[in-house]
Amino acid sequence: MIRITVNNHEHEVSRHDTILGALEEIGIKVPTLCHLKGLTPSGACRMCVVEMEDTGNLVPSCAWPLTDGLRIKTHSGKVLTARKTIVELLLSNHPDDCLYCRRRTDCELLGLASSLGVDGRGVKGRVATGAKDLANPAIIRDPSKCILCGRCVRVCEEVQGVSAIDFIGRGAATIVGTAFNESLNIGSCVNCGQCVRVCPTGALMENPQISRVLEALADPGKVVVAQHAPAVSVTVGELWGSKPGEDLQGVMTSALRQMGFDRVFDTSFAADLTIMEEASELVHRIRSGGQLPMMTSCSPGWVKFVEQCYPEFIGGLSSCKSPQQMLGAMVKSYWAETEGIDPKDIFHVAIMPCTAKKYEAARPEMVTGAHADIDAVLTTRELHDMLRMSGIDMEKVTPEPGDNPFGQRSSAGKLFGATGGVMEAALRTAHYMLTGENMARPIVTEVRELQGVKEASLEIAGLTLKVAVAHGLKNAARVLDEVRQGRELHFLEVMTCPGGCIGG
Repeated sequence: MIRITVNNHEHEVSRHDTILGALEEIGIKVPTLCHLKGLTPSGACRMCVVEMEDTGNLVPSCAWPLTDGLRIKTHSGKVLTARKTIVELLLSNHPDDCLYCRRRTDCELLGLASSLGVDGRGVKGRVATGAKDLANPAIIRDPSKCILCGRCVRVCEEVQGVSAIDFIGRGAATIVGTAFNESLNIGSCVNCGQCVRVCPTGALMENPQISRVLEALADPGKVVVAQHAPAVSVTVGELWGSKPGEDLQGVMTSALRQMGFDRVFDTSFAADLTIMEEASELVHRIRSGGQLPMMTSCSPGWVKFVEQCYPEFIGGLSSCKSPQQMLGAMVKSYWAETEGIDPKDIFHVAIMPCTAKKYEAARPEMVTGAHADIDAVLTTRELHDMLRMSGIDMEKVTPEPGDNPFGQRSSAGKLFGATGGVMEAALRTAHYMLTGENMARPIVTEVRELQGVKEASLEIAGLTLKVAVAHGLKNAARVLDEVRQGRELHFLEVMTCPGGCIGG
């Protein structure tokens, strides 16, 4: 513990690398734009400046080392003037279309302007321009709204290891773009959406499909079906203030019916099918000498990453479709036939935590005959926007169960929402297939929690299964590099997003 003085009050805090870490521990909020927790600080935007009492200098709290006896001011007149000036400079060439921007309710730049009392253009500049990149089915890029904070560049490179975007150009001509400034659609982007998650403005957004869904809901000739991923019912509630981690599946199902959906299915049903298929495939590969390690195929960003960066491992991917696509195929075949509905009259909406699911649904392999298995994919944020548009008070919604036959699930299917869940469910099922008995210890703690890479070795019916779980593509690349060098591994689960689908 060390002692520091903040705003004339002495505090005892844990040892942190930077001033910002100590301020967060104390509970003092300092605005940031370029900072990403857990990554090496860049100190680029200067929004987090604080004043050193002994010199009167302003220093970036996200990058300045914390030392014992430090005396700082976080909201002095000099500090507030500096922050306001930074925002005014950022706004000097920013488009004035906040009324129409889809990030207007949670734009960090707009929030900073409001909190710092910016009520006009303090600095006049040429409004930024740049053609929107609309070609990617998952992500839209609007260069005119980019403030060069660098968050997207850093998460793409340091967390995902993809480096699909970077700073290009020099000086005042610097922009964030792709190689040769081409569309995201033809670069190395895997559509994971982590750049969208960290973007503070509307420069990066999911490709919206709300209008298509509303059009289908208004069409009396369409049977509109919704499926929702295991993670969505846990994460969507945080957008309207529920306790983090609370599962609101019944509430969400009821709300979707109020919005006009004819059937509401649970993607966890298809996750259970995926587990049965993957477990049997794993056992078959081990017994017959198939390609190992077998790797999960339910995360489309990961699949694309393998296709373009590790093509020699494509044969190791499970032959299973993802749960989204598996349920999509069943709805437009088995369920359509059972209900006597022509597949062309079904409009199937998947509600997912992942922008890459939009890309996956658009892949040509996911079309059966003349019909796509999934017609539209909504992210959790888009679902929240639709709920708000519908005027539904979520606190007054009575929970309802999903529709049969795809409204039921086991706990294994629900585990898909977090990293390690697919692996744990597959090991349970593989154990039953090999021994005819359930595992005595069904909770496989070795593959739980949020370490970047988790490993386990289990004995099942005389077979030694060596497994690993990775989340975040940079971690996955590390495991694949080890396999290239001869590491023995039977099964590898990879989730594209940090934490799995809950981090989508």
